[in-house]
Amino acid sequence: MPRPVPNPGILDIAPYTPGKSPKAEPGRKVFKLSANETPFGPSPNAVDAYTRAAAHLEDYPEGTSRMLREAIGRAFGLDPGRIICGAGSDEILHLLAQAFLREGDEAISTTHGFLVYPIATMANGAVNVIAPETNFTADVDAILKLVTPRTKLVWLANPNNPTGTYVAFDEVKRLRVRLPPHVLLVLDAAYSDYVSRNDYEMGIELVATTENTVMTHTFSKIHGLAALRVGWMFGPSHIVDAVNRIRGPFNVSTPAMLAAVAALEDTAHVQMSKAHTEKWRGWLTEELTRLGLKVTPSAANFVLIHFPTASGKTAAEADAFLTRRGLVLRALNNYRLPNALRLTIGTEEANRLVVEGVREFMGSNYMSSKLTGSH
Repeated sequence: MPRPVPNPGILDIAPYTPGKSPKAEPGRKVFKLSANETPFGPSPNAVDAYTRAAAHLEDYPEGTSRMLREAIGRAFGLDPGRIICGAGSDEILHLLAQAFLREGDEAISTTHGFLVYPIATMANGAVNVIAPETNFTADVDAILKLVTPRTKLVWLANPNNPTGTYVAFDEVKRLRVRLPPHVLLVLDAAYSDYVSRNDYEMGIELVATTENTVMTHTFSKIHGLAALRVGWMFGPSHIVDAVNRIRGPFNVSTPAMLAAVAALEDTAHVQMSKAHTEKWRGWLTEELTRLGLKVTPSAANFVLIHFPTASGKTAAEADAFLTRRGLVLRALNNYRLPNALRLTIGTEEANRLVVEGVREFMGSNYMSSKLTGSH
């Protein structure tokens, strides 16, 4: 029987796979460290604002997210008229692709870039072009080598998920200068709140000084509002105008807006979360390295752990071992990193248990190889 057929290329898209939430062995507490969620939850002020909004669920949201745009403008010193809010920054990425990509166009992302980029690109009939990375970091020259007359957009997560690496501001500026003026550069700053490096800038300066750059951000990470789906973009007026023409009129709910405003204003909660992340990111990197594992230097709220390829010590076996103990990390086969696991920085208890678990895994495998005479 005839039936509707999706547009060409839709069925070639690999669906996005979120971090798992499996059960551990009976009696074990589960620590979900697979989705880069904050261990502290949102600001209590955000929870209060969300709860109060429940009294008026019959009312449509204000269609332009004006209250939230103005709060973001105050927090970052930006013109609210050049801000768009969305259902997470994911929605905004899709809107940008819809507005600026069409069949036959090309968009460039990097080897281990965020999986939403190829999905948004291919959903609009464009070709996803992958630029190789250097030391798990986006390489400006590698991106520039792939630019053709068909290139219309470049996706750059900075810091990147799932590697945690970042591109210094001077390199991002060099990328923008060398890209043709008609190419839109999308700087995804979802993890920027966790960065404390003198050579990093989230993208606001480039957006403010060029006509072909946008910066996206989210409330899902350090603000702990992942369940509410709130994100935003700062861009040139002409790009904001184009995206607003295809944006749904009520794409951010009133409770989400009110919670996001309260979260943004609770700077103490944000500073506490950032300080915790910095402390335990360094500790985890050092402790896991002592166990003989390579850990990619991270500027975000997670670390990328590389495991050996020898049987008994692989990332997949480590994942299964830790999961049984209630420690749920993120396997990265779909990110072209089959030999690595991504570990979200959790509470002190979770962080210490992960190191103990990995130590036990590596130690038991080491003893096993000694007893069997294998190497």
